[in-house]
Amino acid sequence: MSTPQRTSTNEGTRDSLLWEFDGIRMGHAVSAFNNLTHFTAKGAGKELVRLHIGLKGNYSFRYHQLDTDYHLIGGHANILYSKDFEMTVENRTLTLETFGIQFPKDTFLRFTQNASDGLKRFADQIESGTPAILSEEWGAVDPAIQQVVYQVVNNPYKGDLEPIFLLSKSVELLVLCAESCRRTAEKKQAFLTSPADKEKILAVRDLINEKLESPPNLTTISRTVGLNEYKLKRGFRQVFNNTVFGYLSEQRLLLARQYLLDTRRTAADIGYQLGYSTPQHFNNAFKKRFGSTPDAVRKNP
Repeated sequence: MSTPQRTSTNEGTRDSLLWEFDGIRMGHAVSAFNNLTHFTAKGAGKELVRLHIGLKGNYSFRYHQLDTDYHLIGGHANILYSKDFEMTVENRTLTLETFGIQFPKDTFLRFTQNASDGLKRFADQIESGTPAILSEEWGAVDPAIQQVVYQVVNNPYKGDLEPIFLLSKSVELLVLCAESCRRTAEKKQAFLTSPADKEKILAVRDLINEKLESPPNLTTISRTVGLNEYKLKRGFRQVFNNTVFGYLSEQRLLLARQYLLDTRRTAADIGYQLGYSTPQHFNNAFKKRFGSTPDAVRKNP
């Protein structure tokens, strides 16, 4: 099990978790900066495939091996490869939260030998030693990706079970992030073109996540973030591939499932806490999403 670590510098603090298993490195970090600044991250001598997930915060970075600049707003995912590695990062908010996985080249190629066409093309570039990014369009961090990250950060396993669990989650995140990139790339034309509007959509997501038990209605959300309801609804679907209500329902059910596995609270209590009017309503919604009842999930996780 990873031990939390805090690093303090003149620029700010960084709270991190790091896991290593089967040659794979997995990490989660929350960085709190004192000022808007820039810094360099680099590594040499290893051929690594990096799955990068930005959870919160805005930043730009130049990936020197690809000779490309990326301007990212919190809630994005992609996969990158190069023999050496150097990035110059400029934070545009004072808090950044990221999650990443480093796969050895051979391990990644083994995982993707029967993968989708997009991953196969990416794997071909890796085999040739060509620096590459899976998709020029970064995928959205949807509820499924958020849930797996949550499971890793809060994983309860120790001993021989932990590396098995982490390996399964690394493959799951690989699949989910590749699929998110594919969906984003296939969208013919983005409805939201302004970075400021996308930041407002991310604020909608954060507002929903903070108030899962008693979420505000669309009118209140619209006024809070400063977007009209039409742009809010269309923009939210563009960024998260879901409606606002669909996202709320998904987050509630994923959290309910986690409560069932991690606590001894009754299903009725969990349902009421998350805003379901009756135990039957919660039971029906849960069964529709997961294919089994809350009690069955608890007995057979």
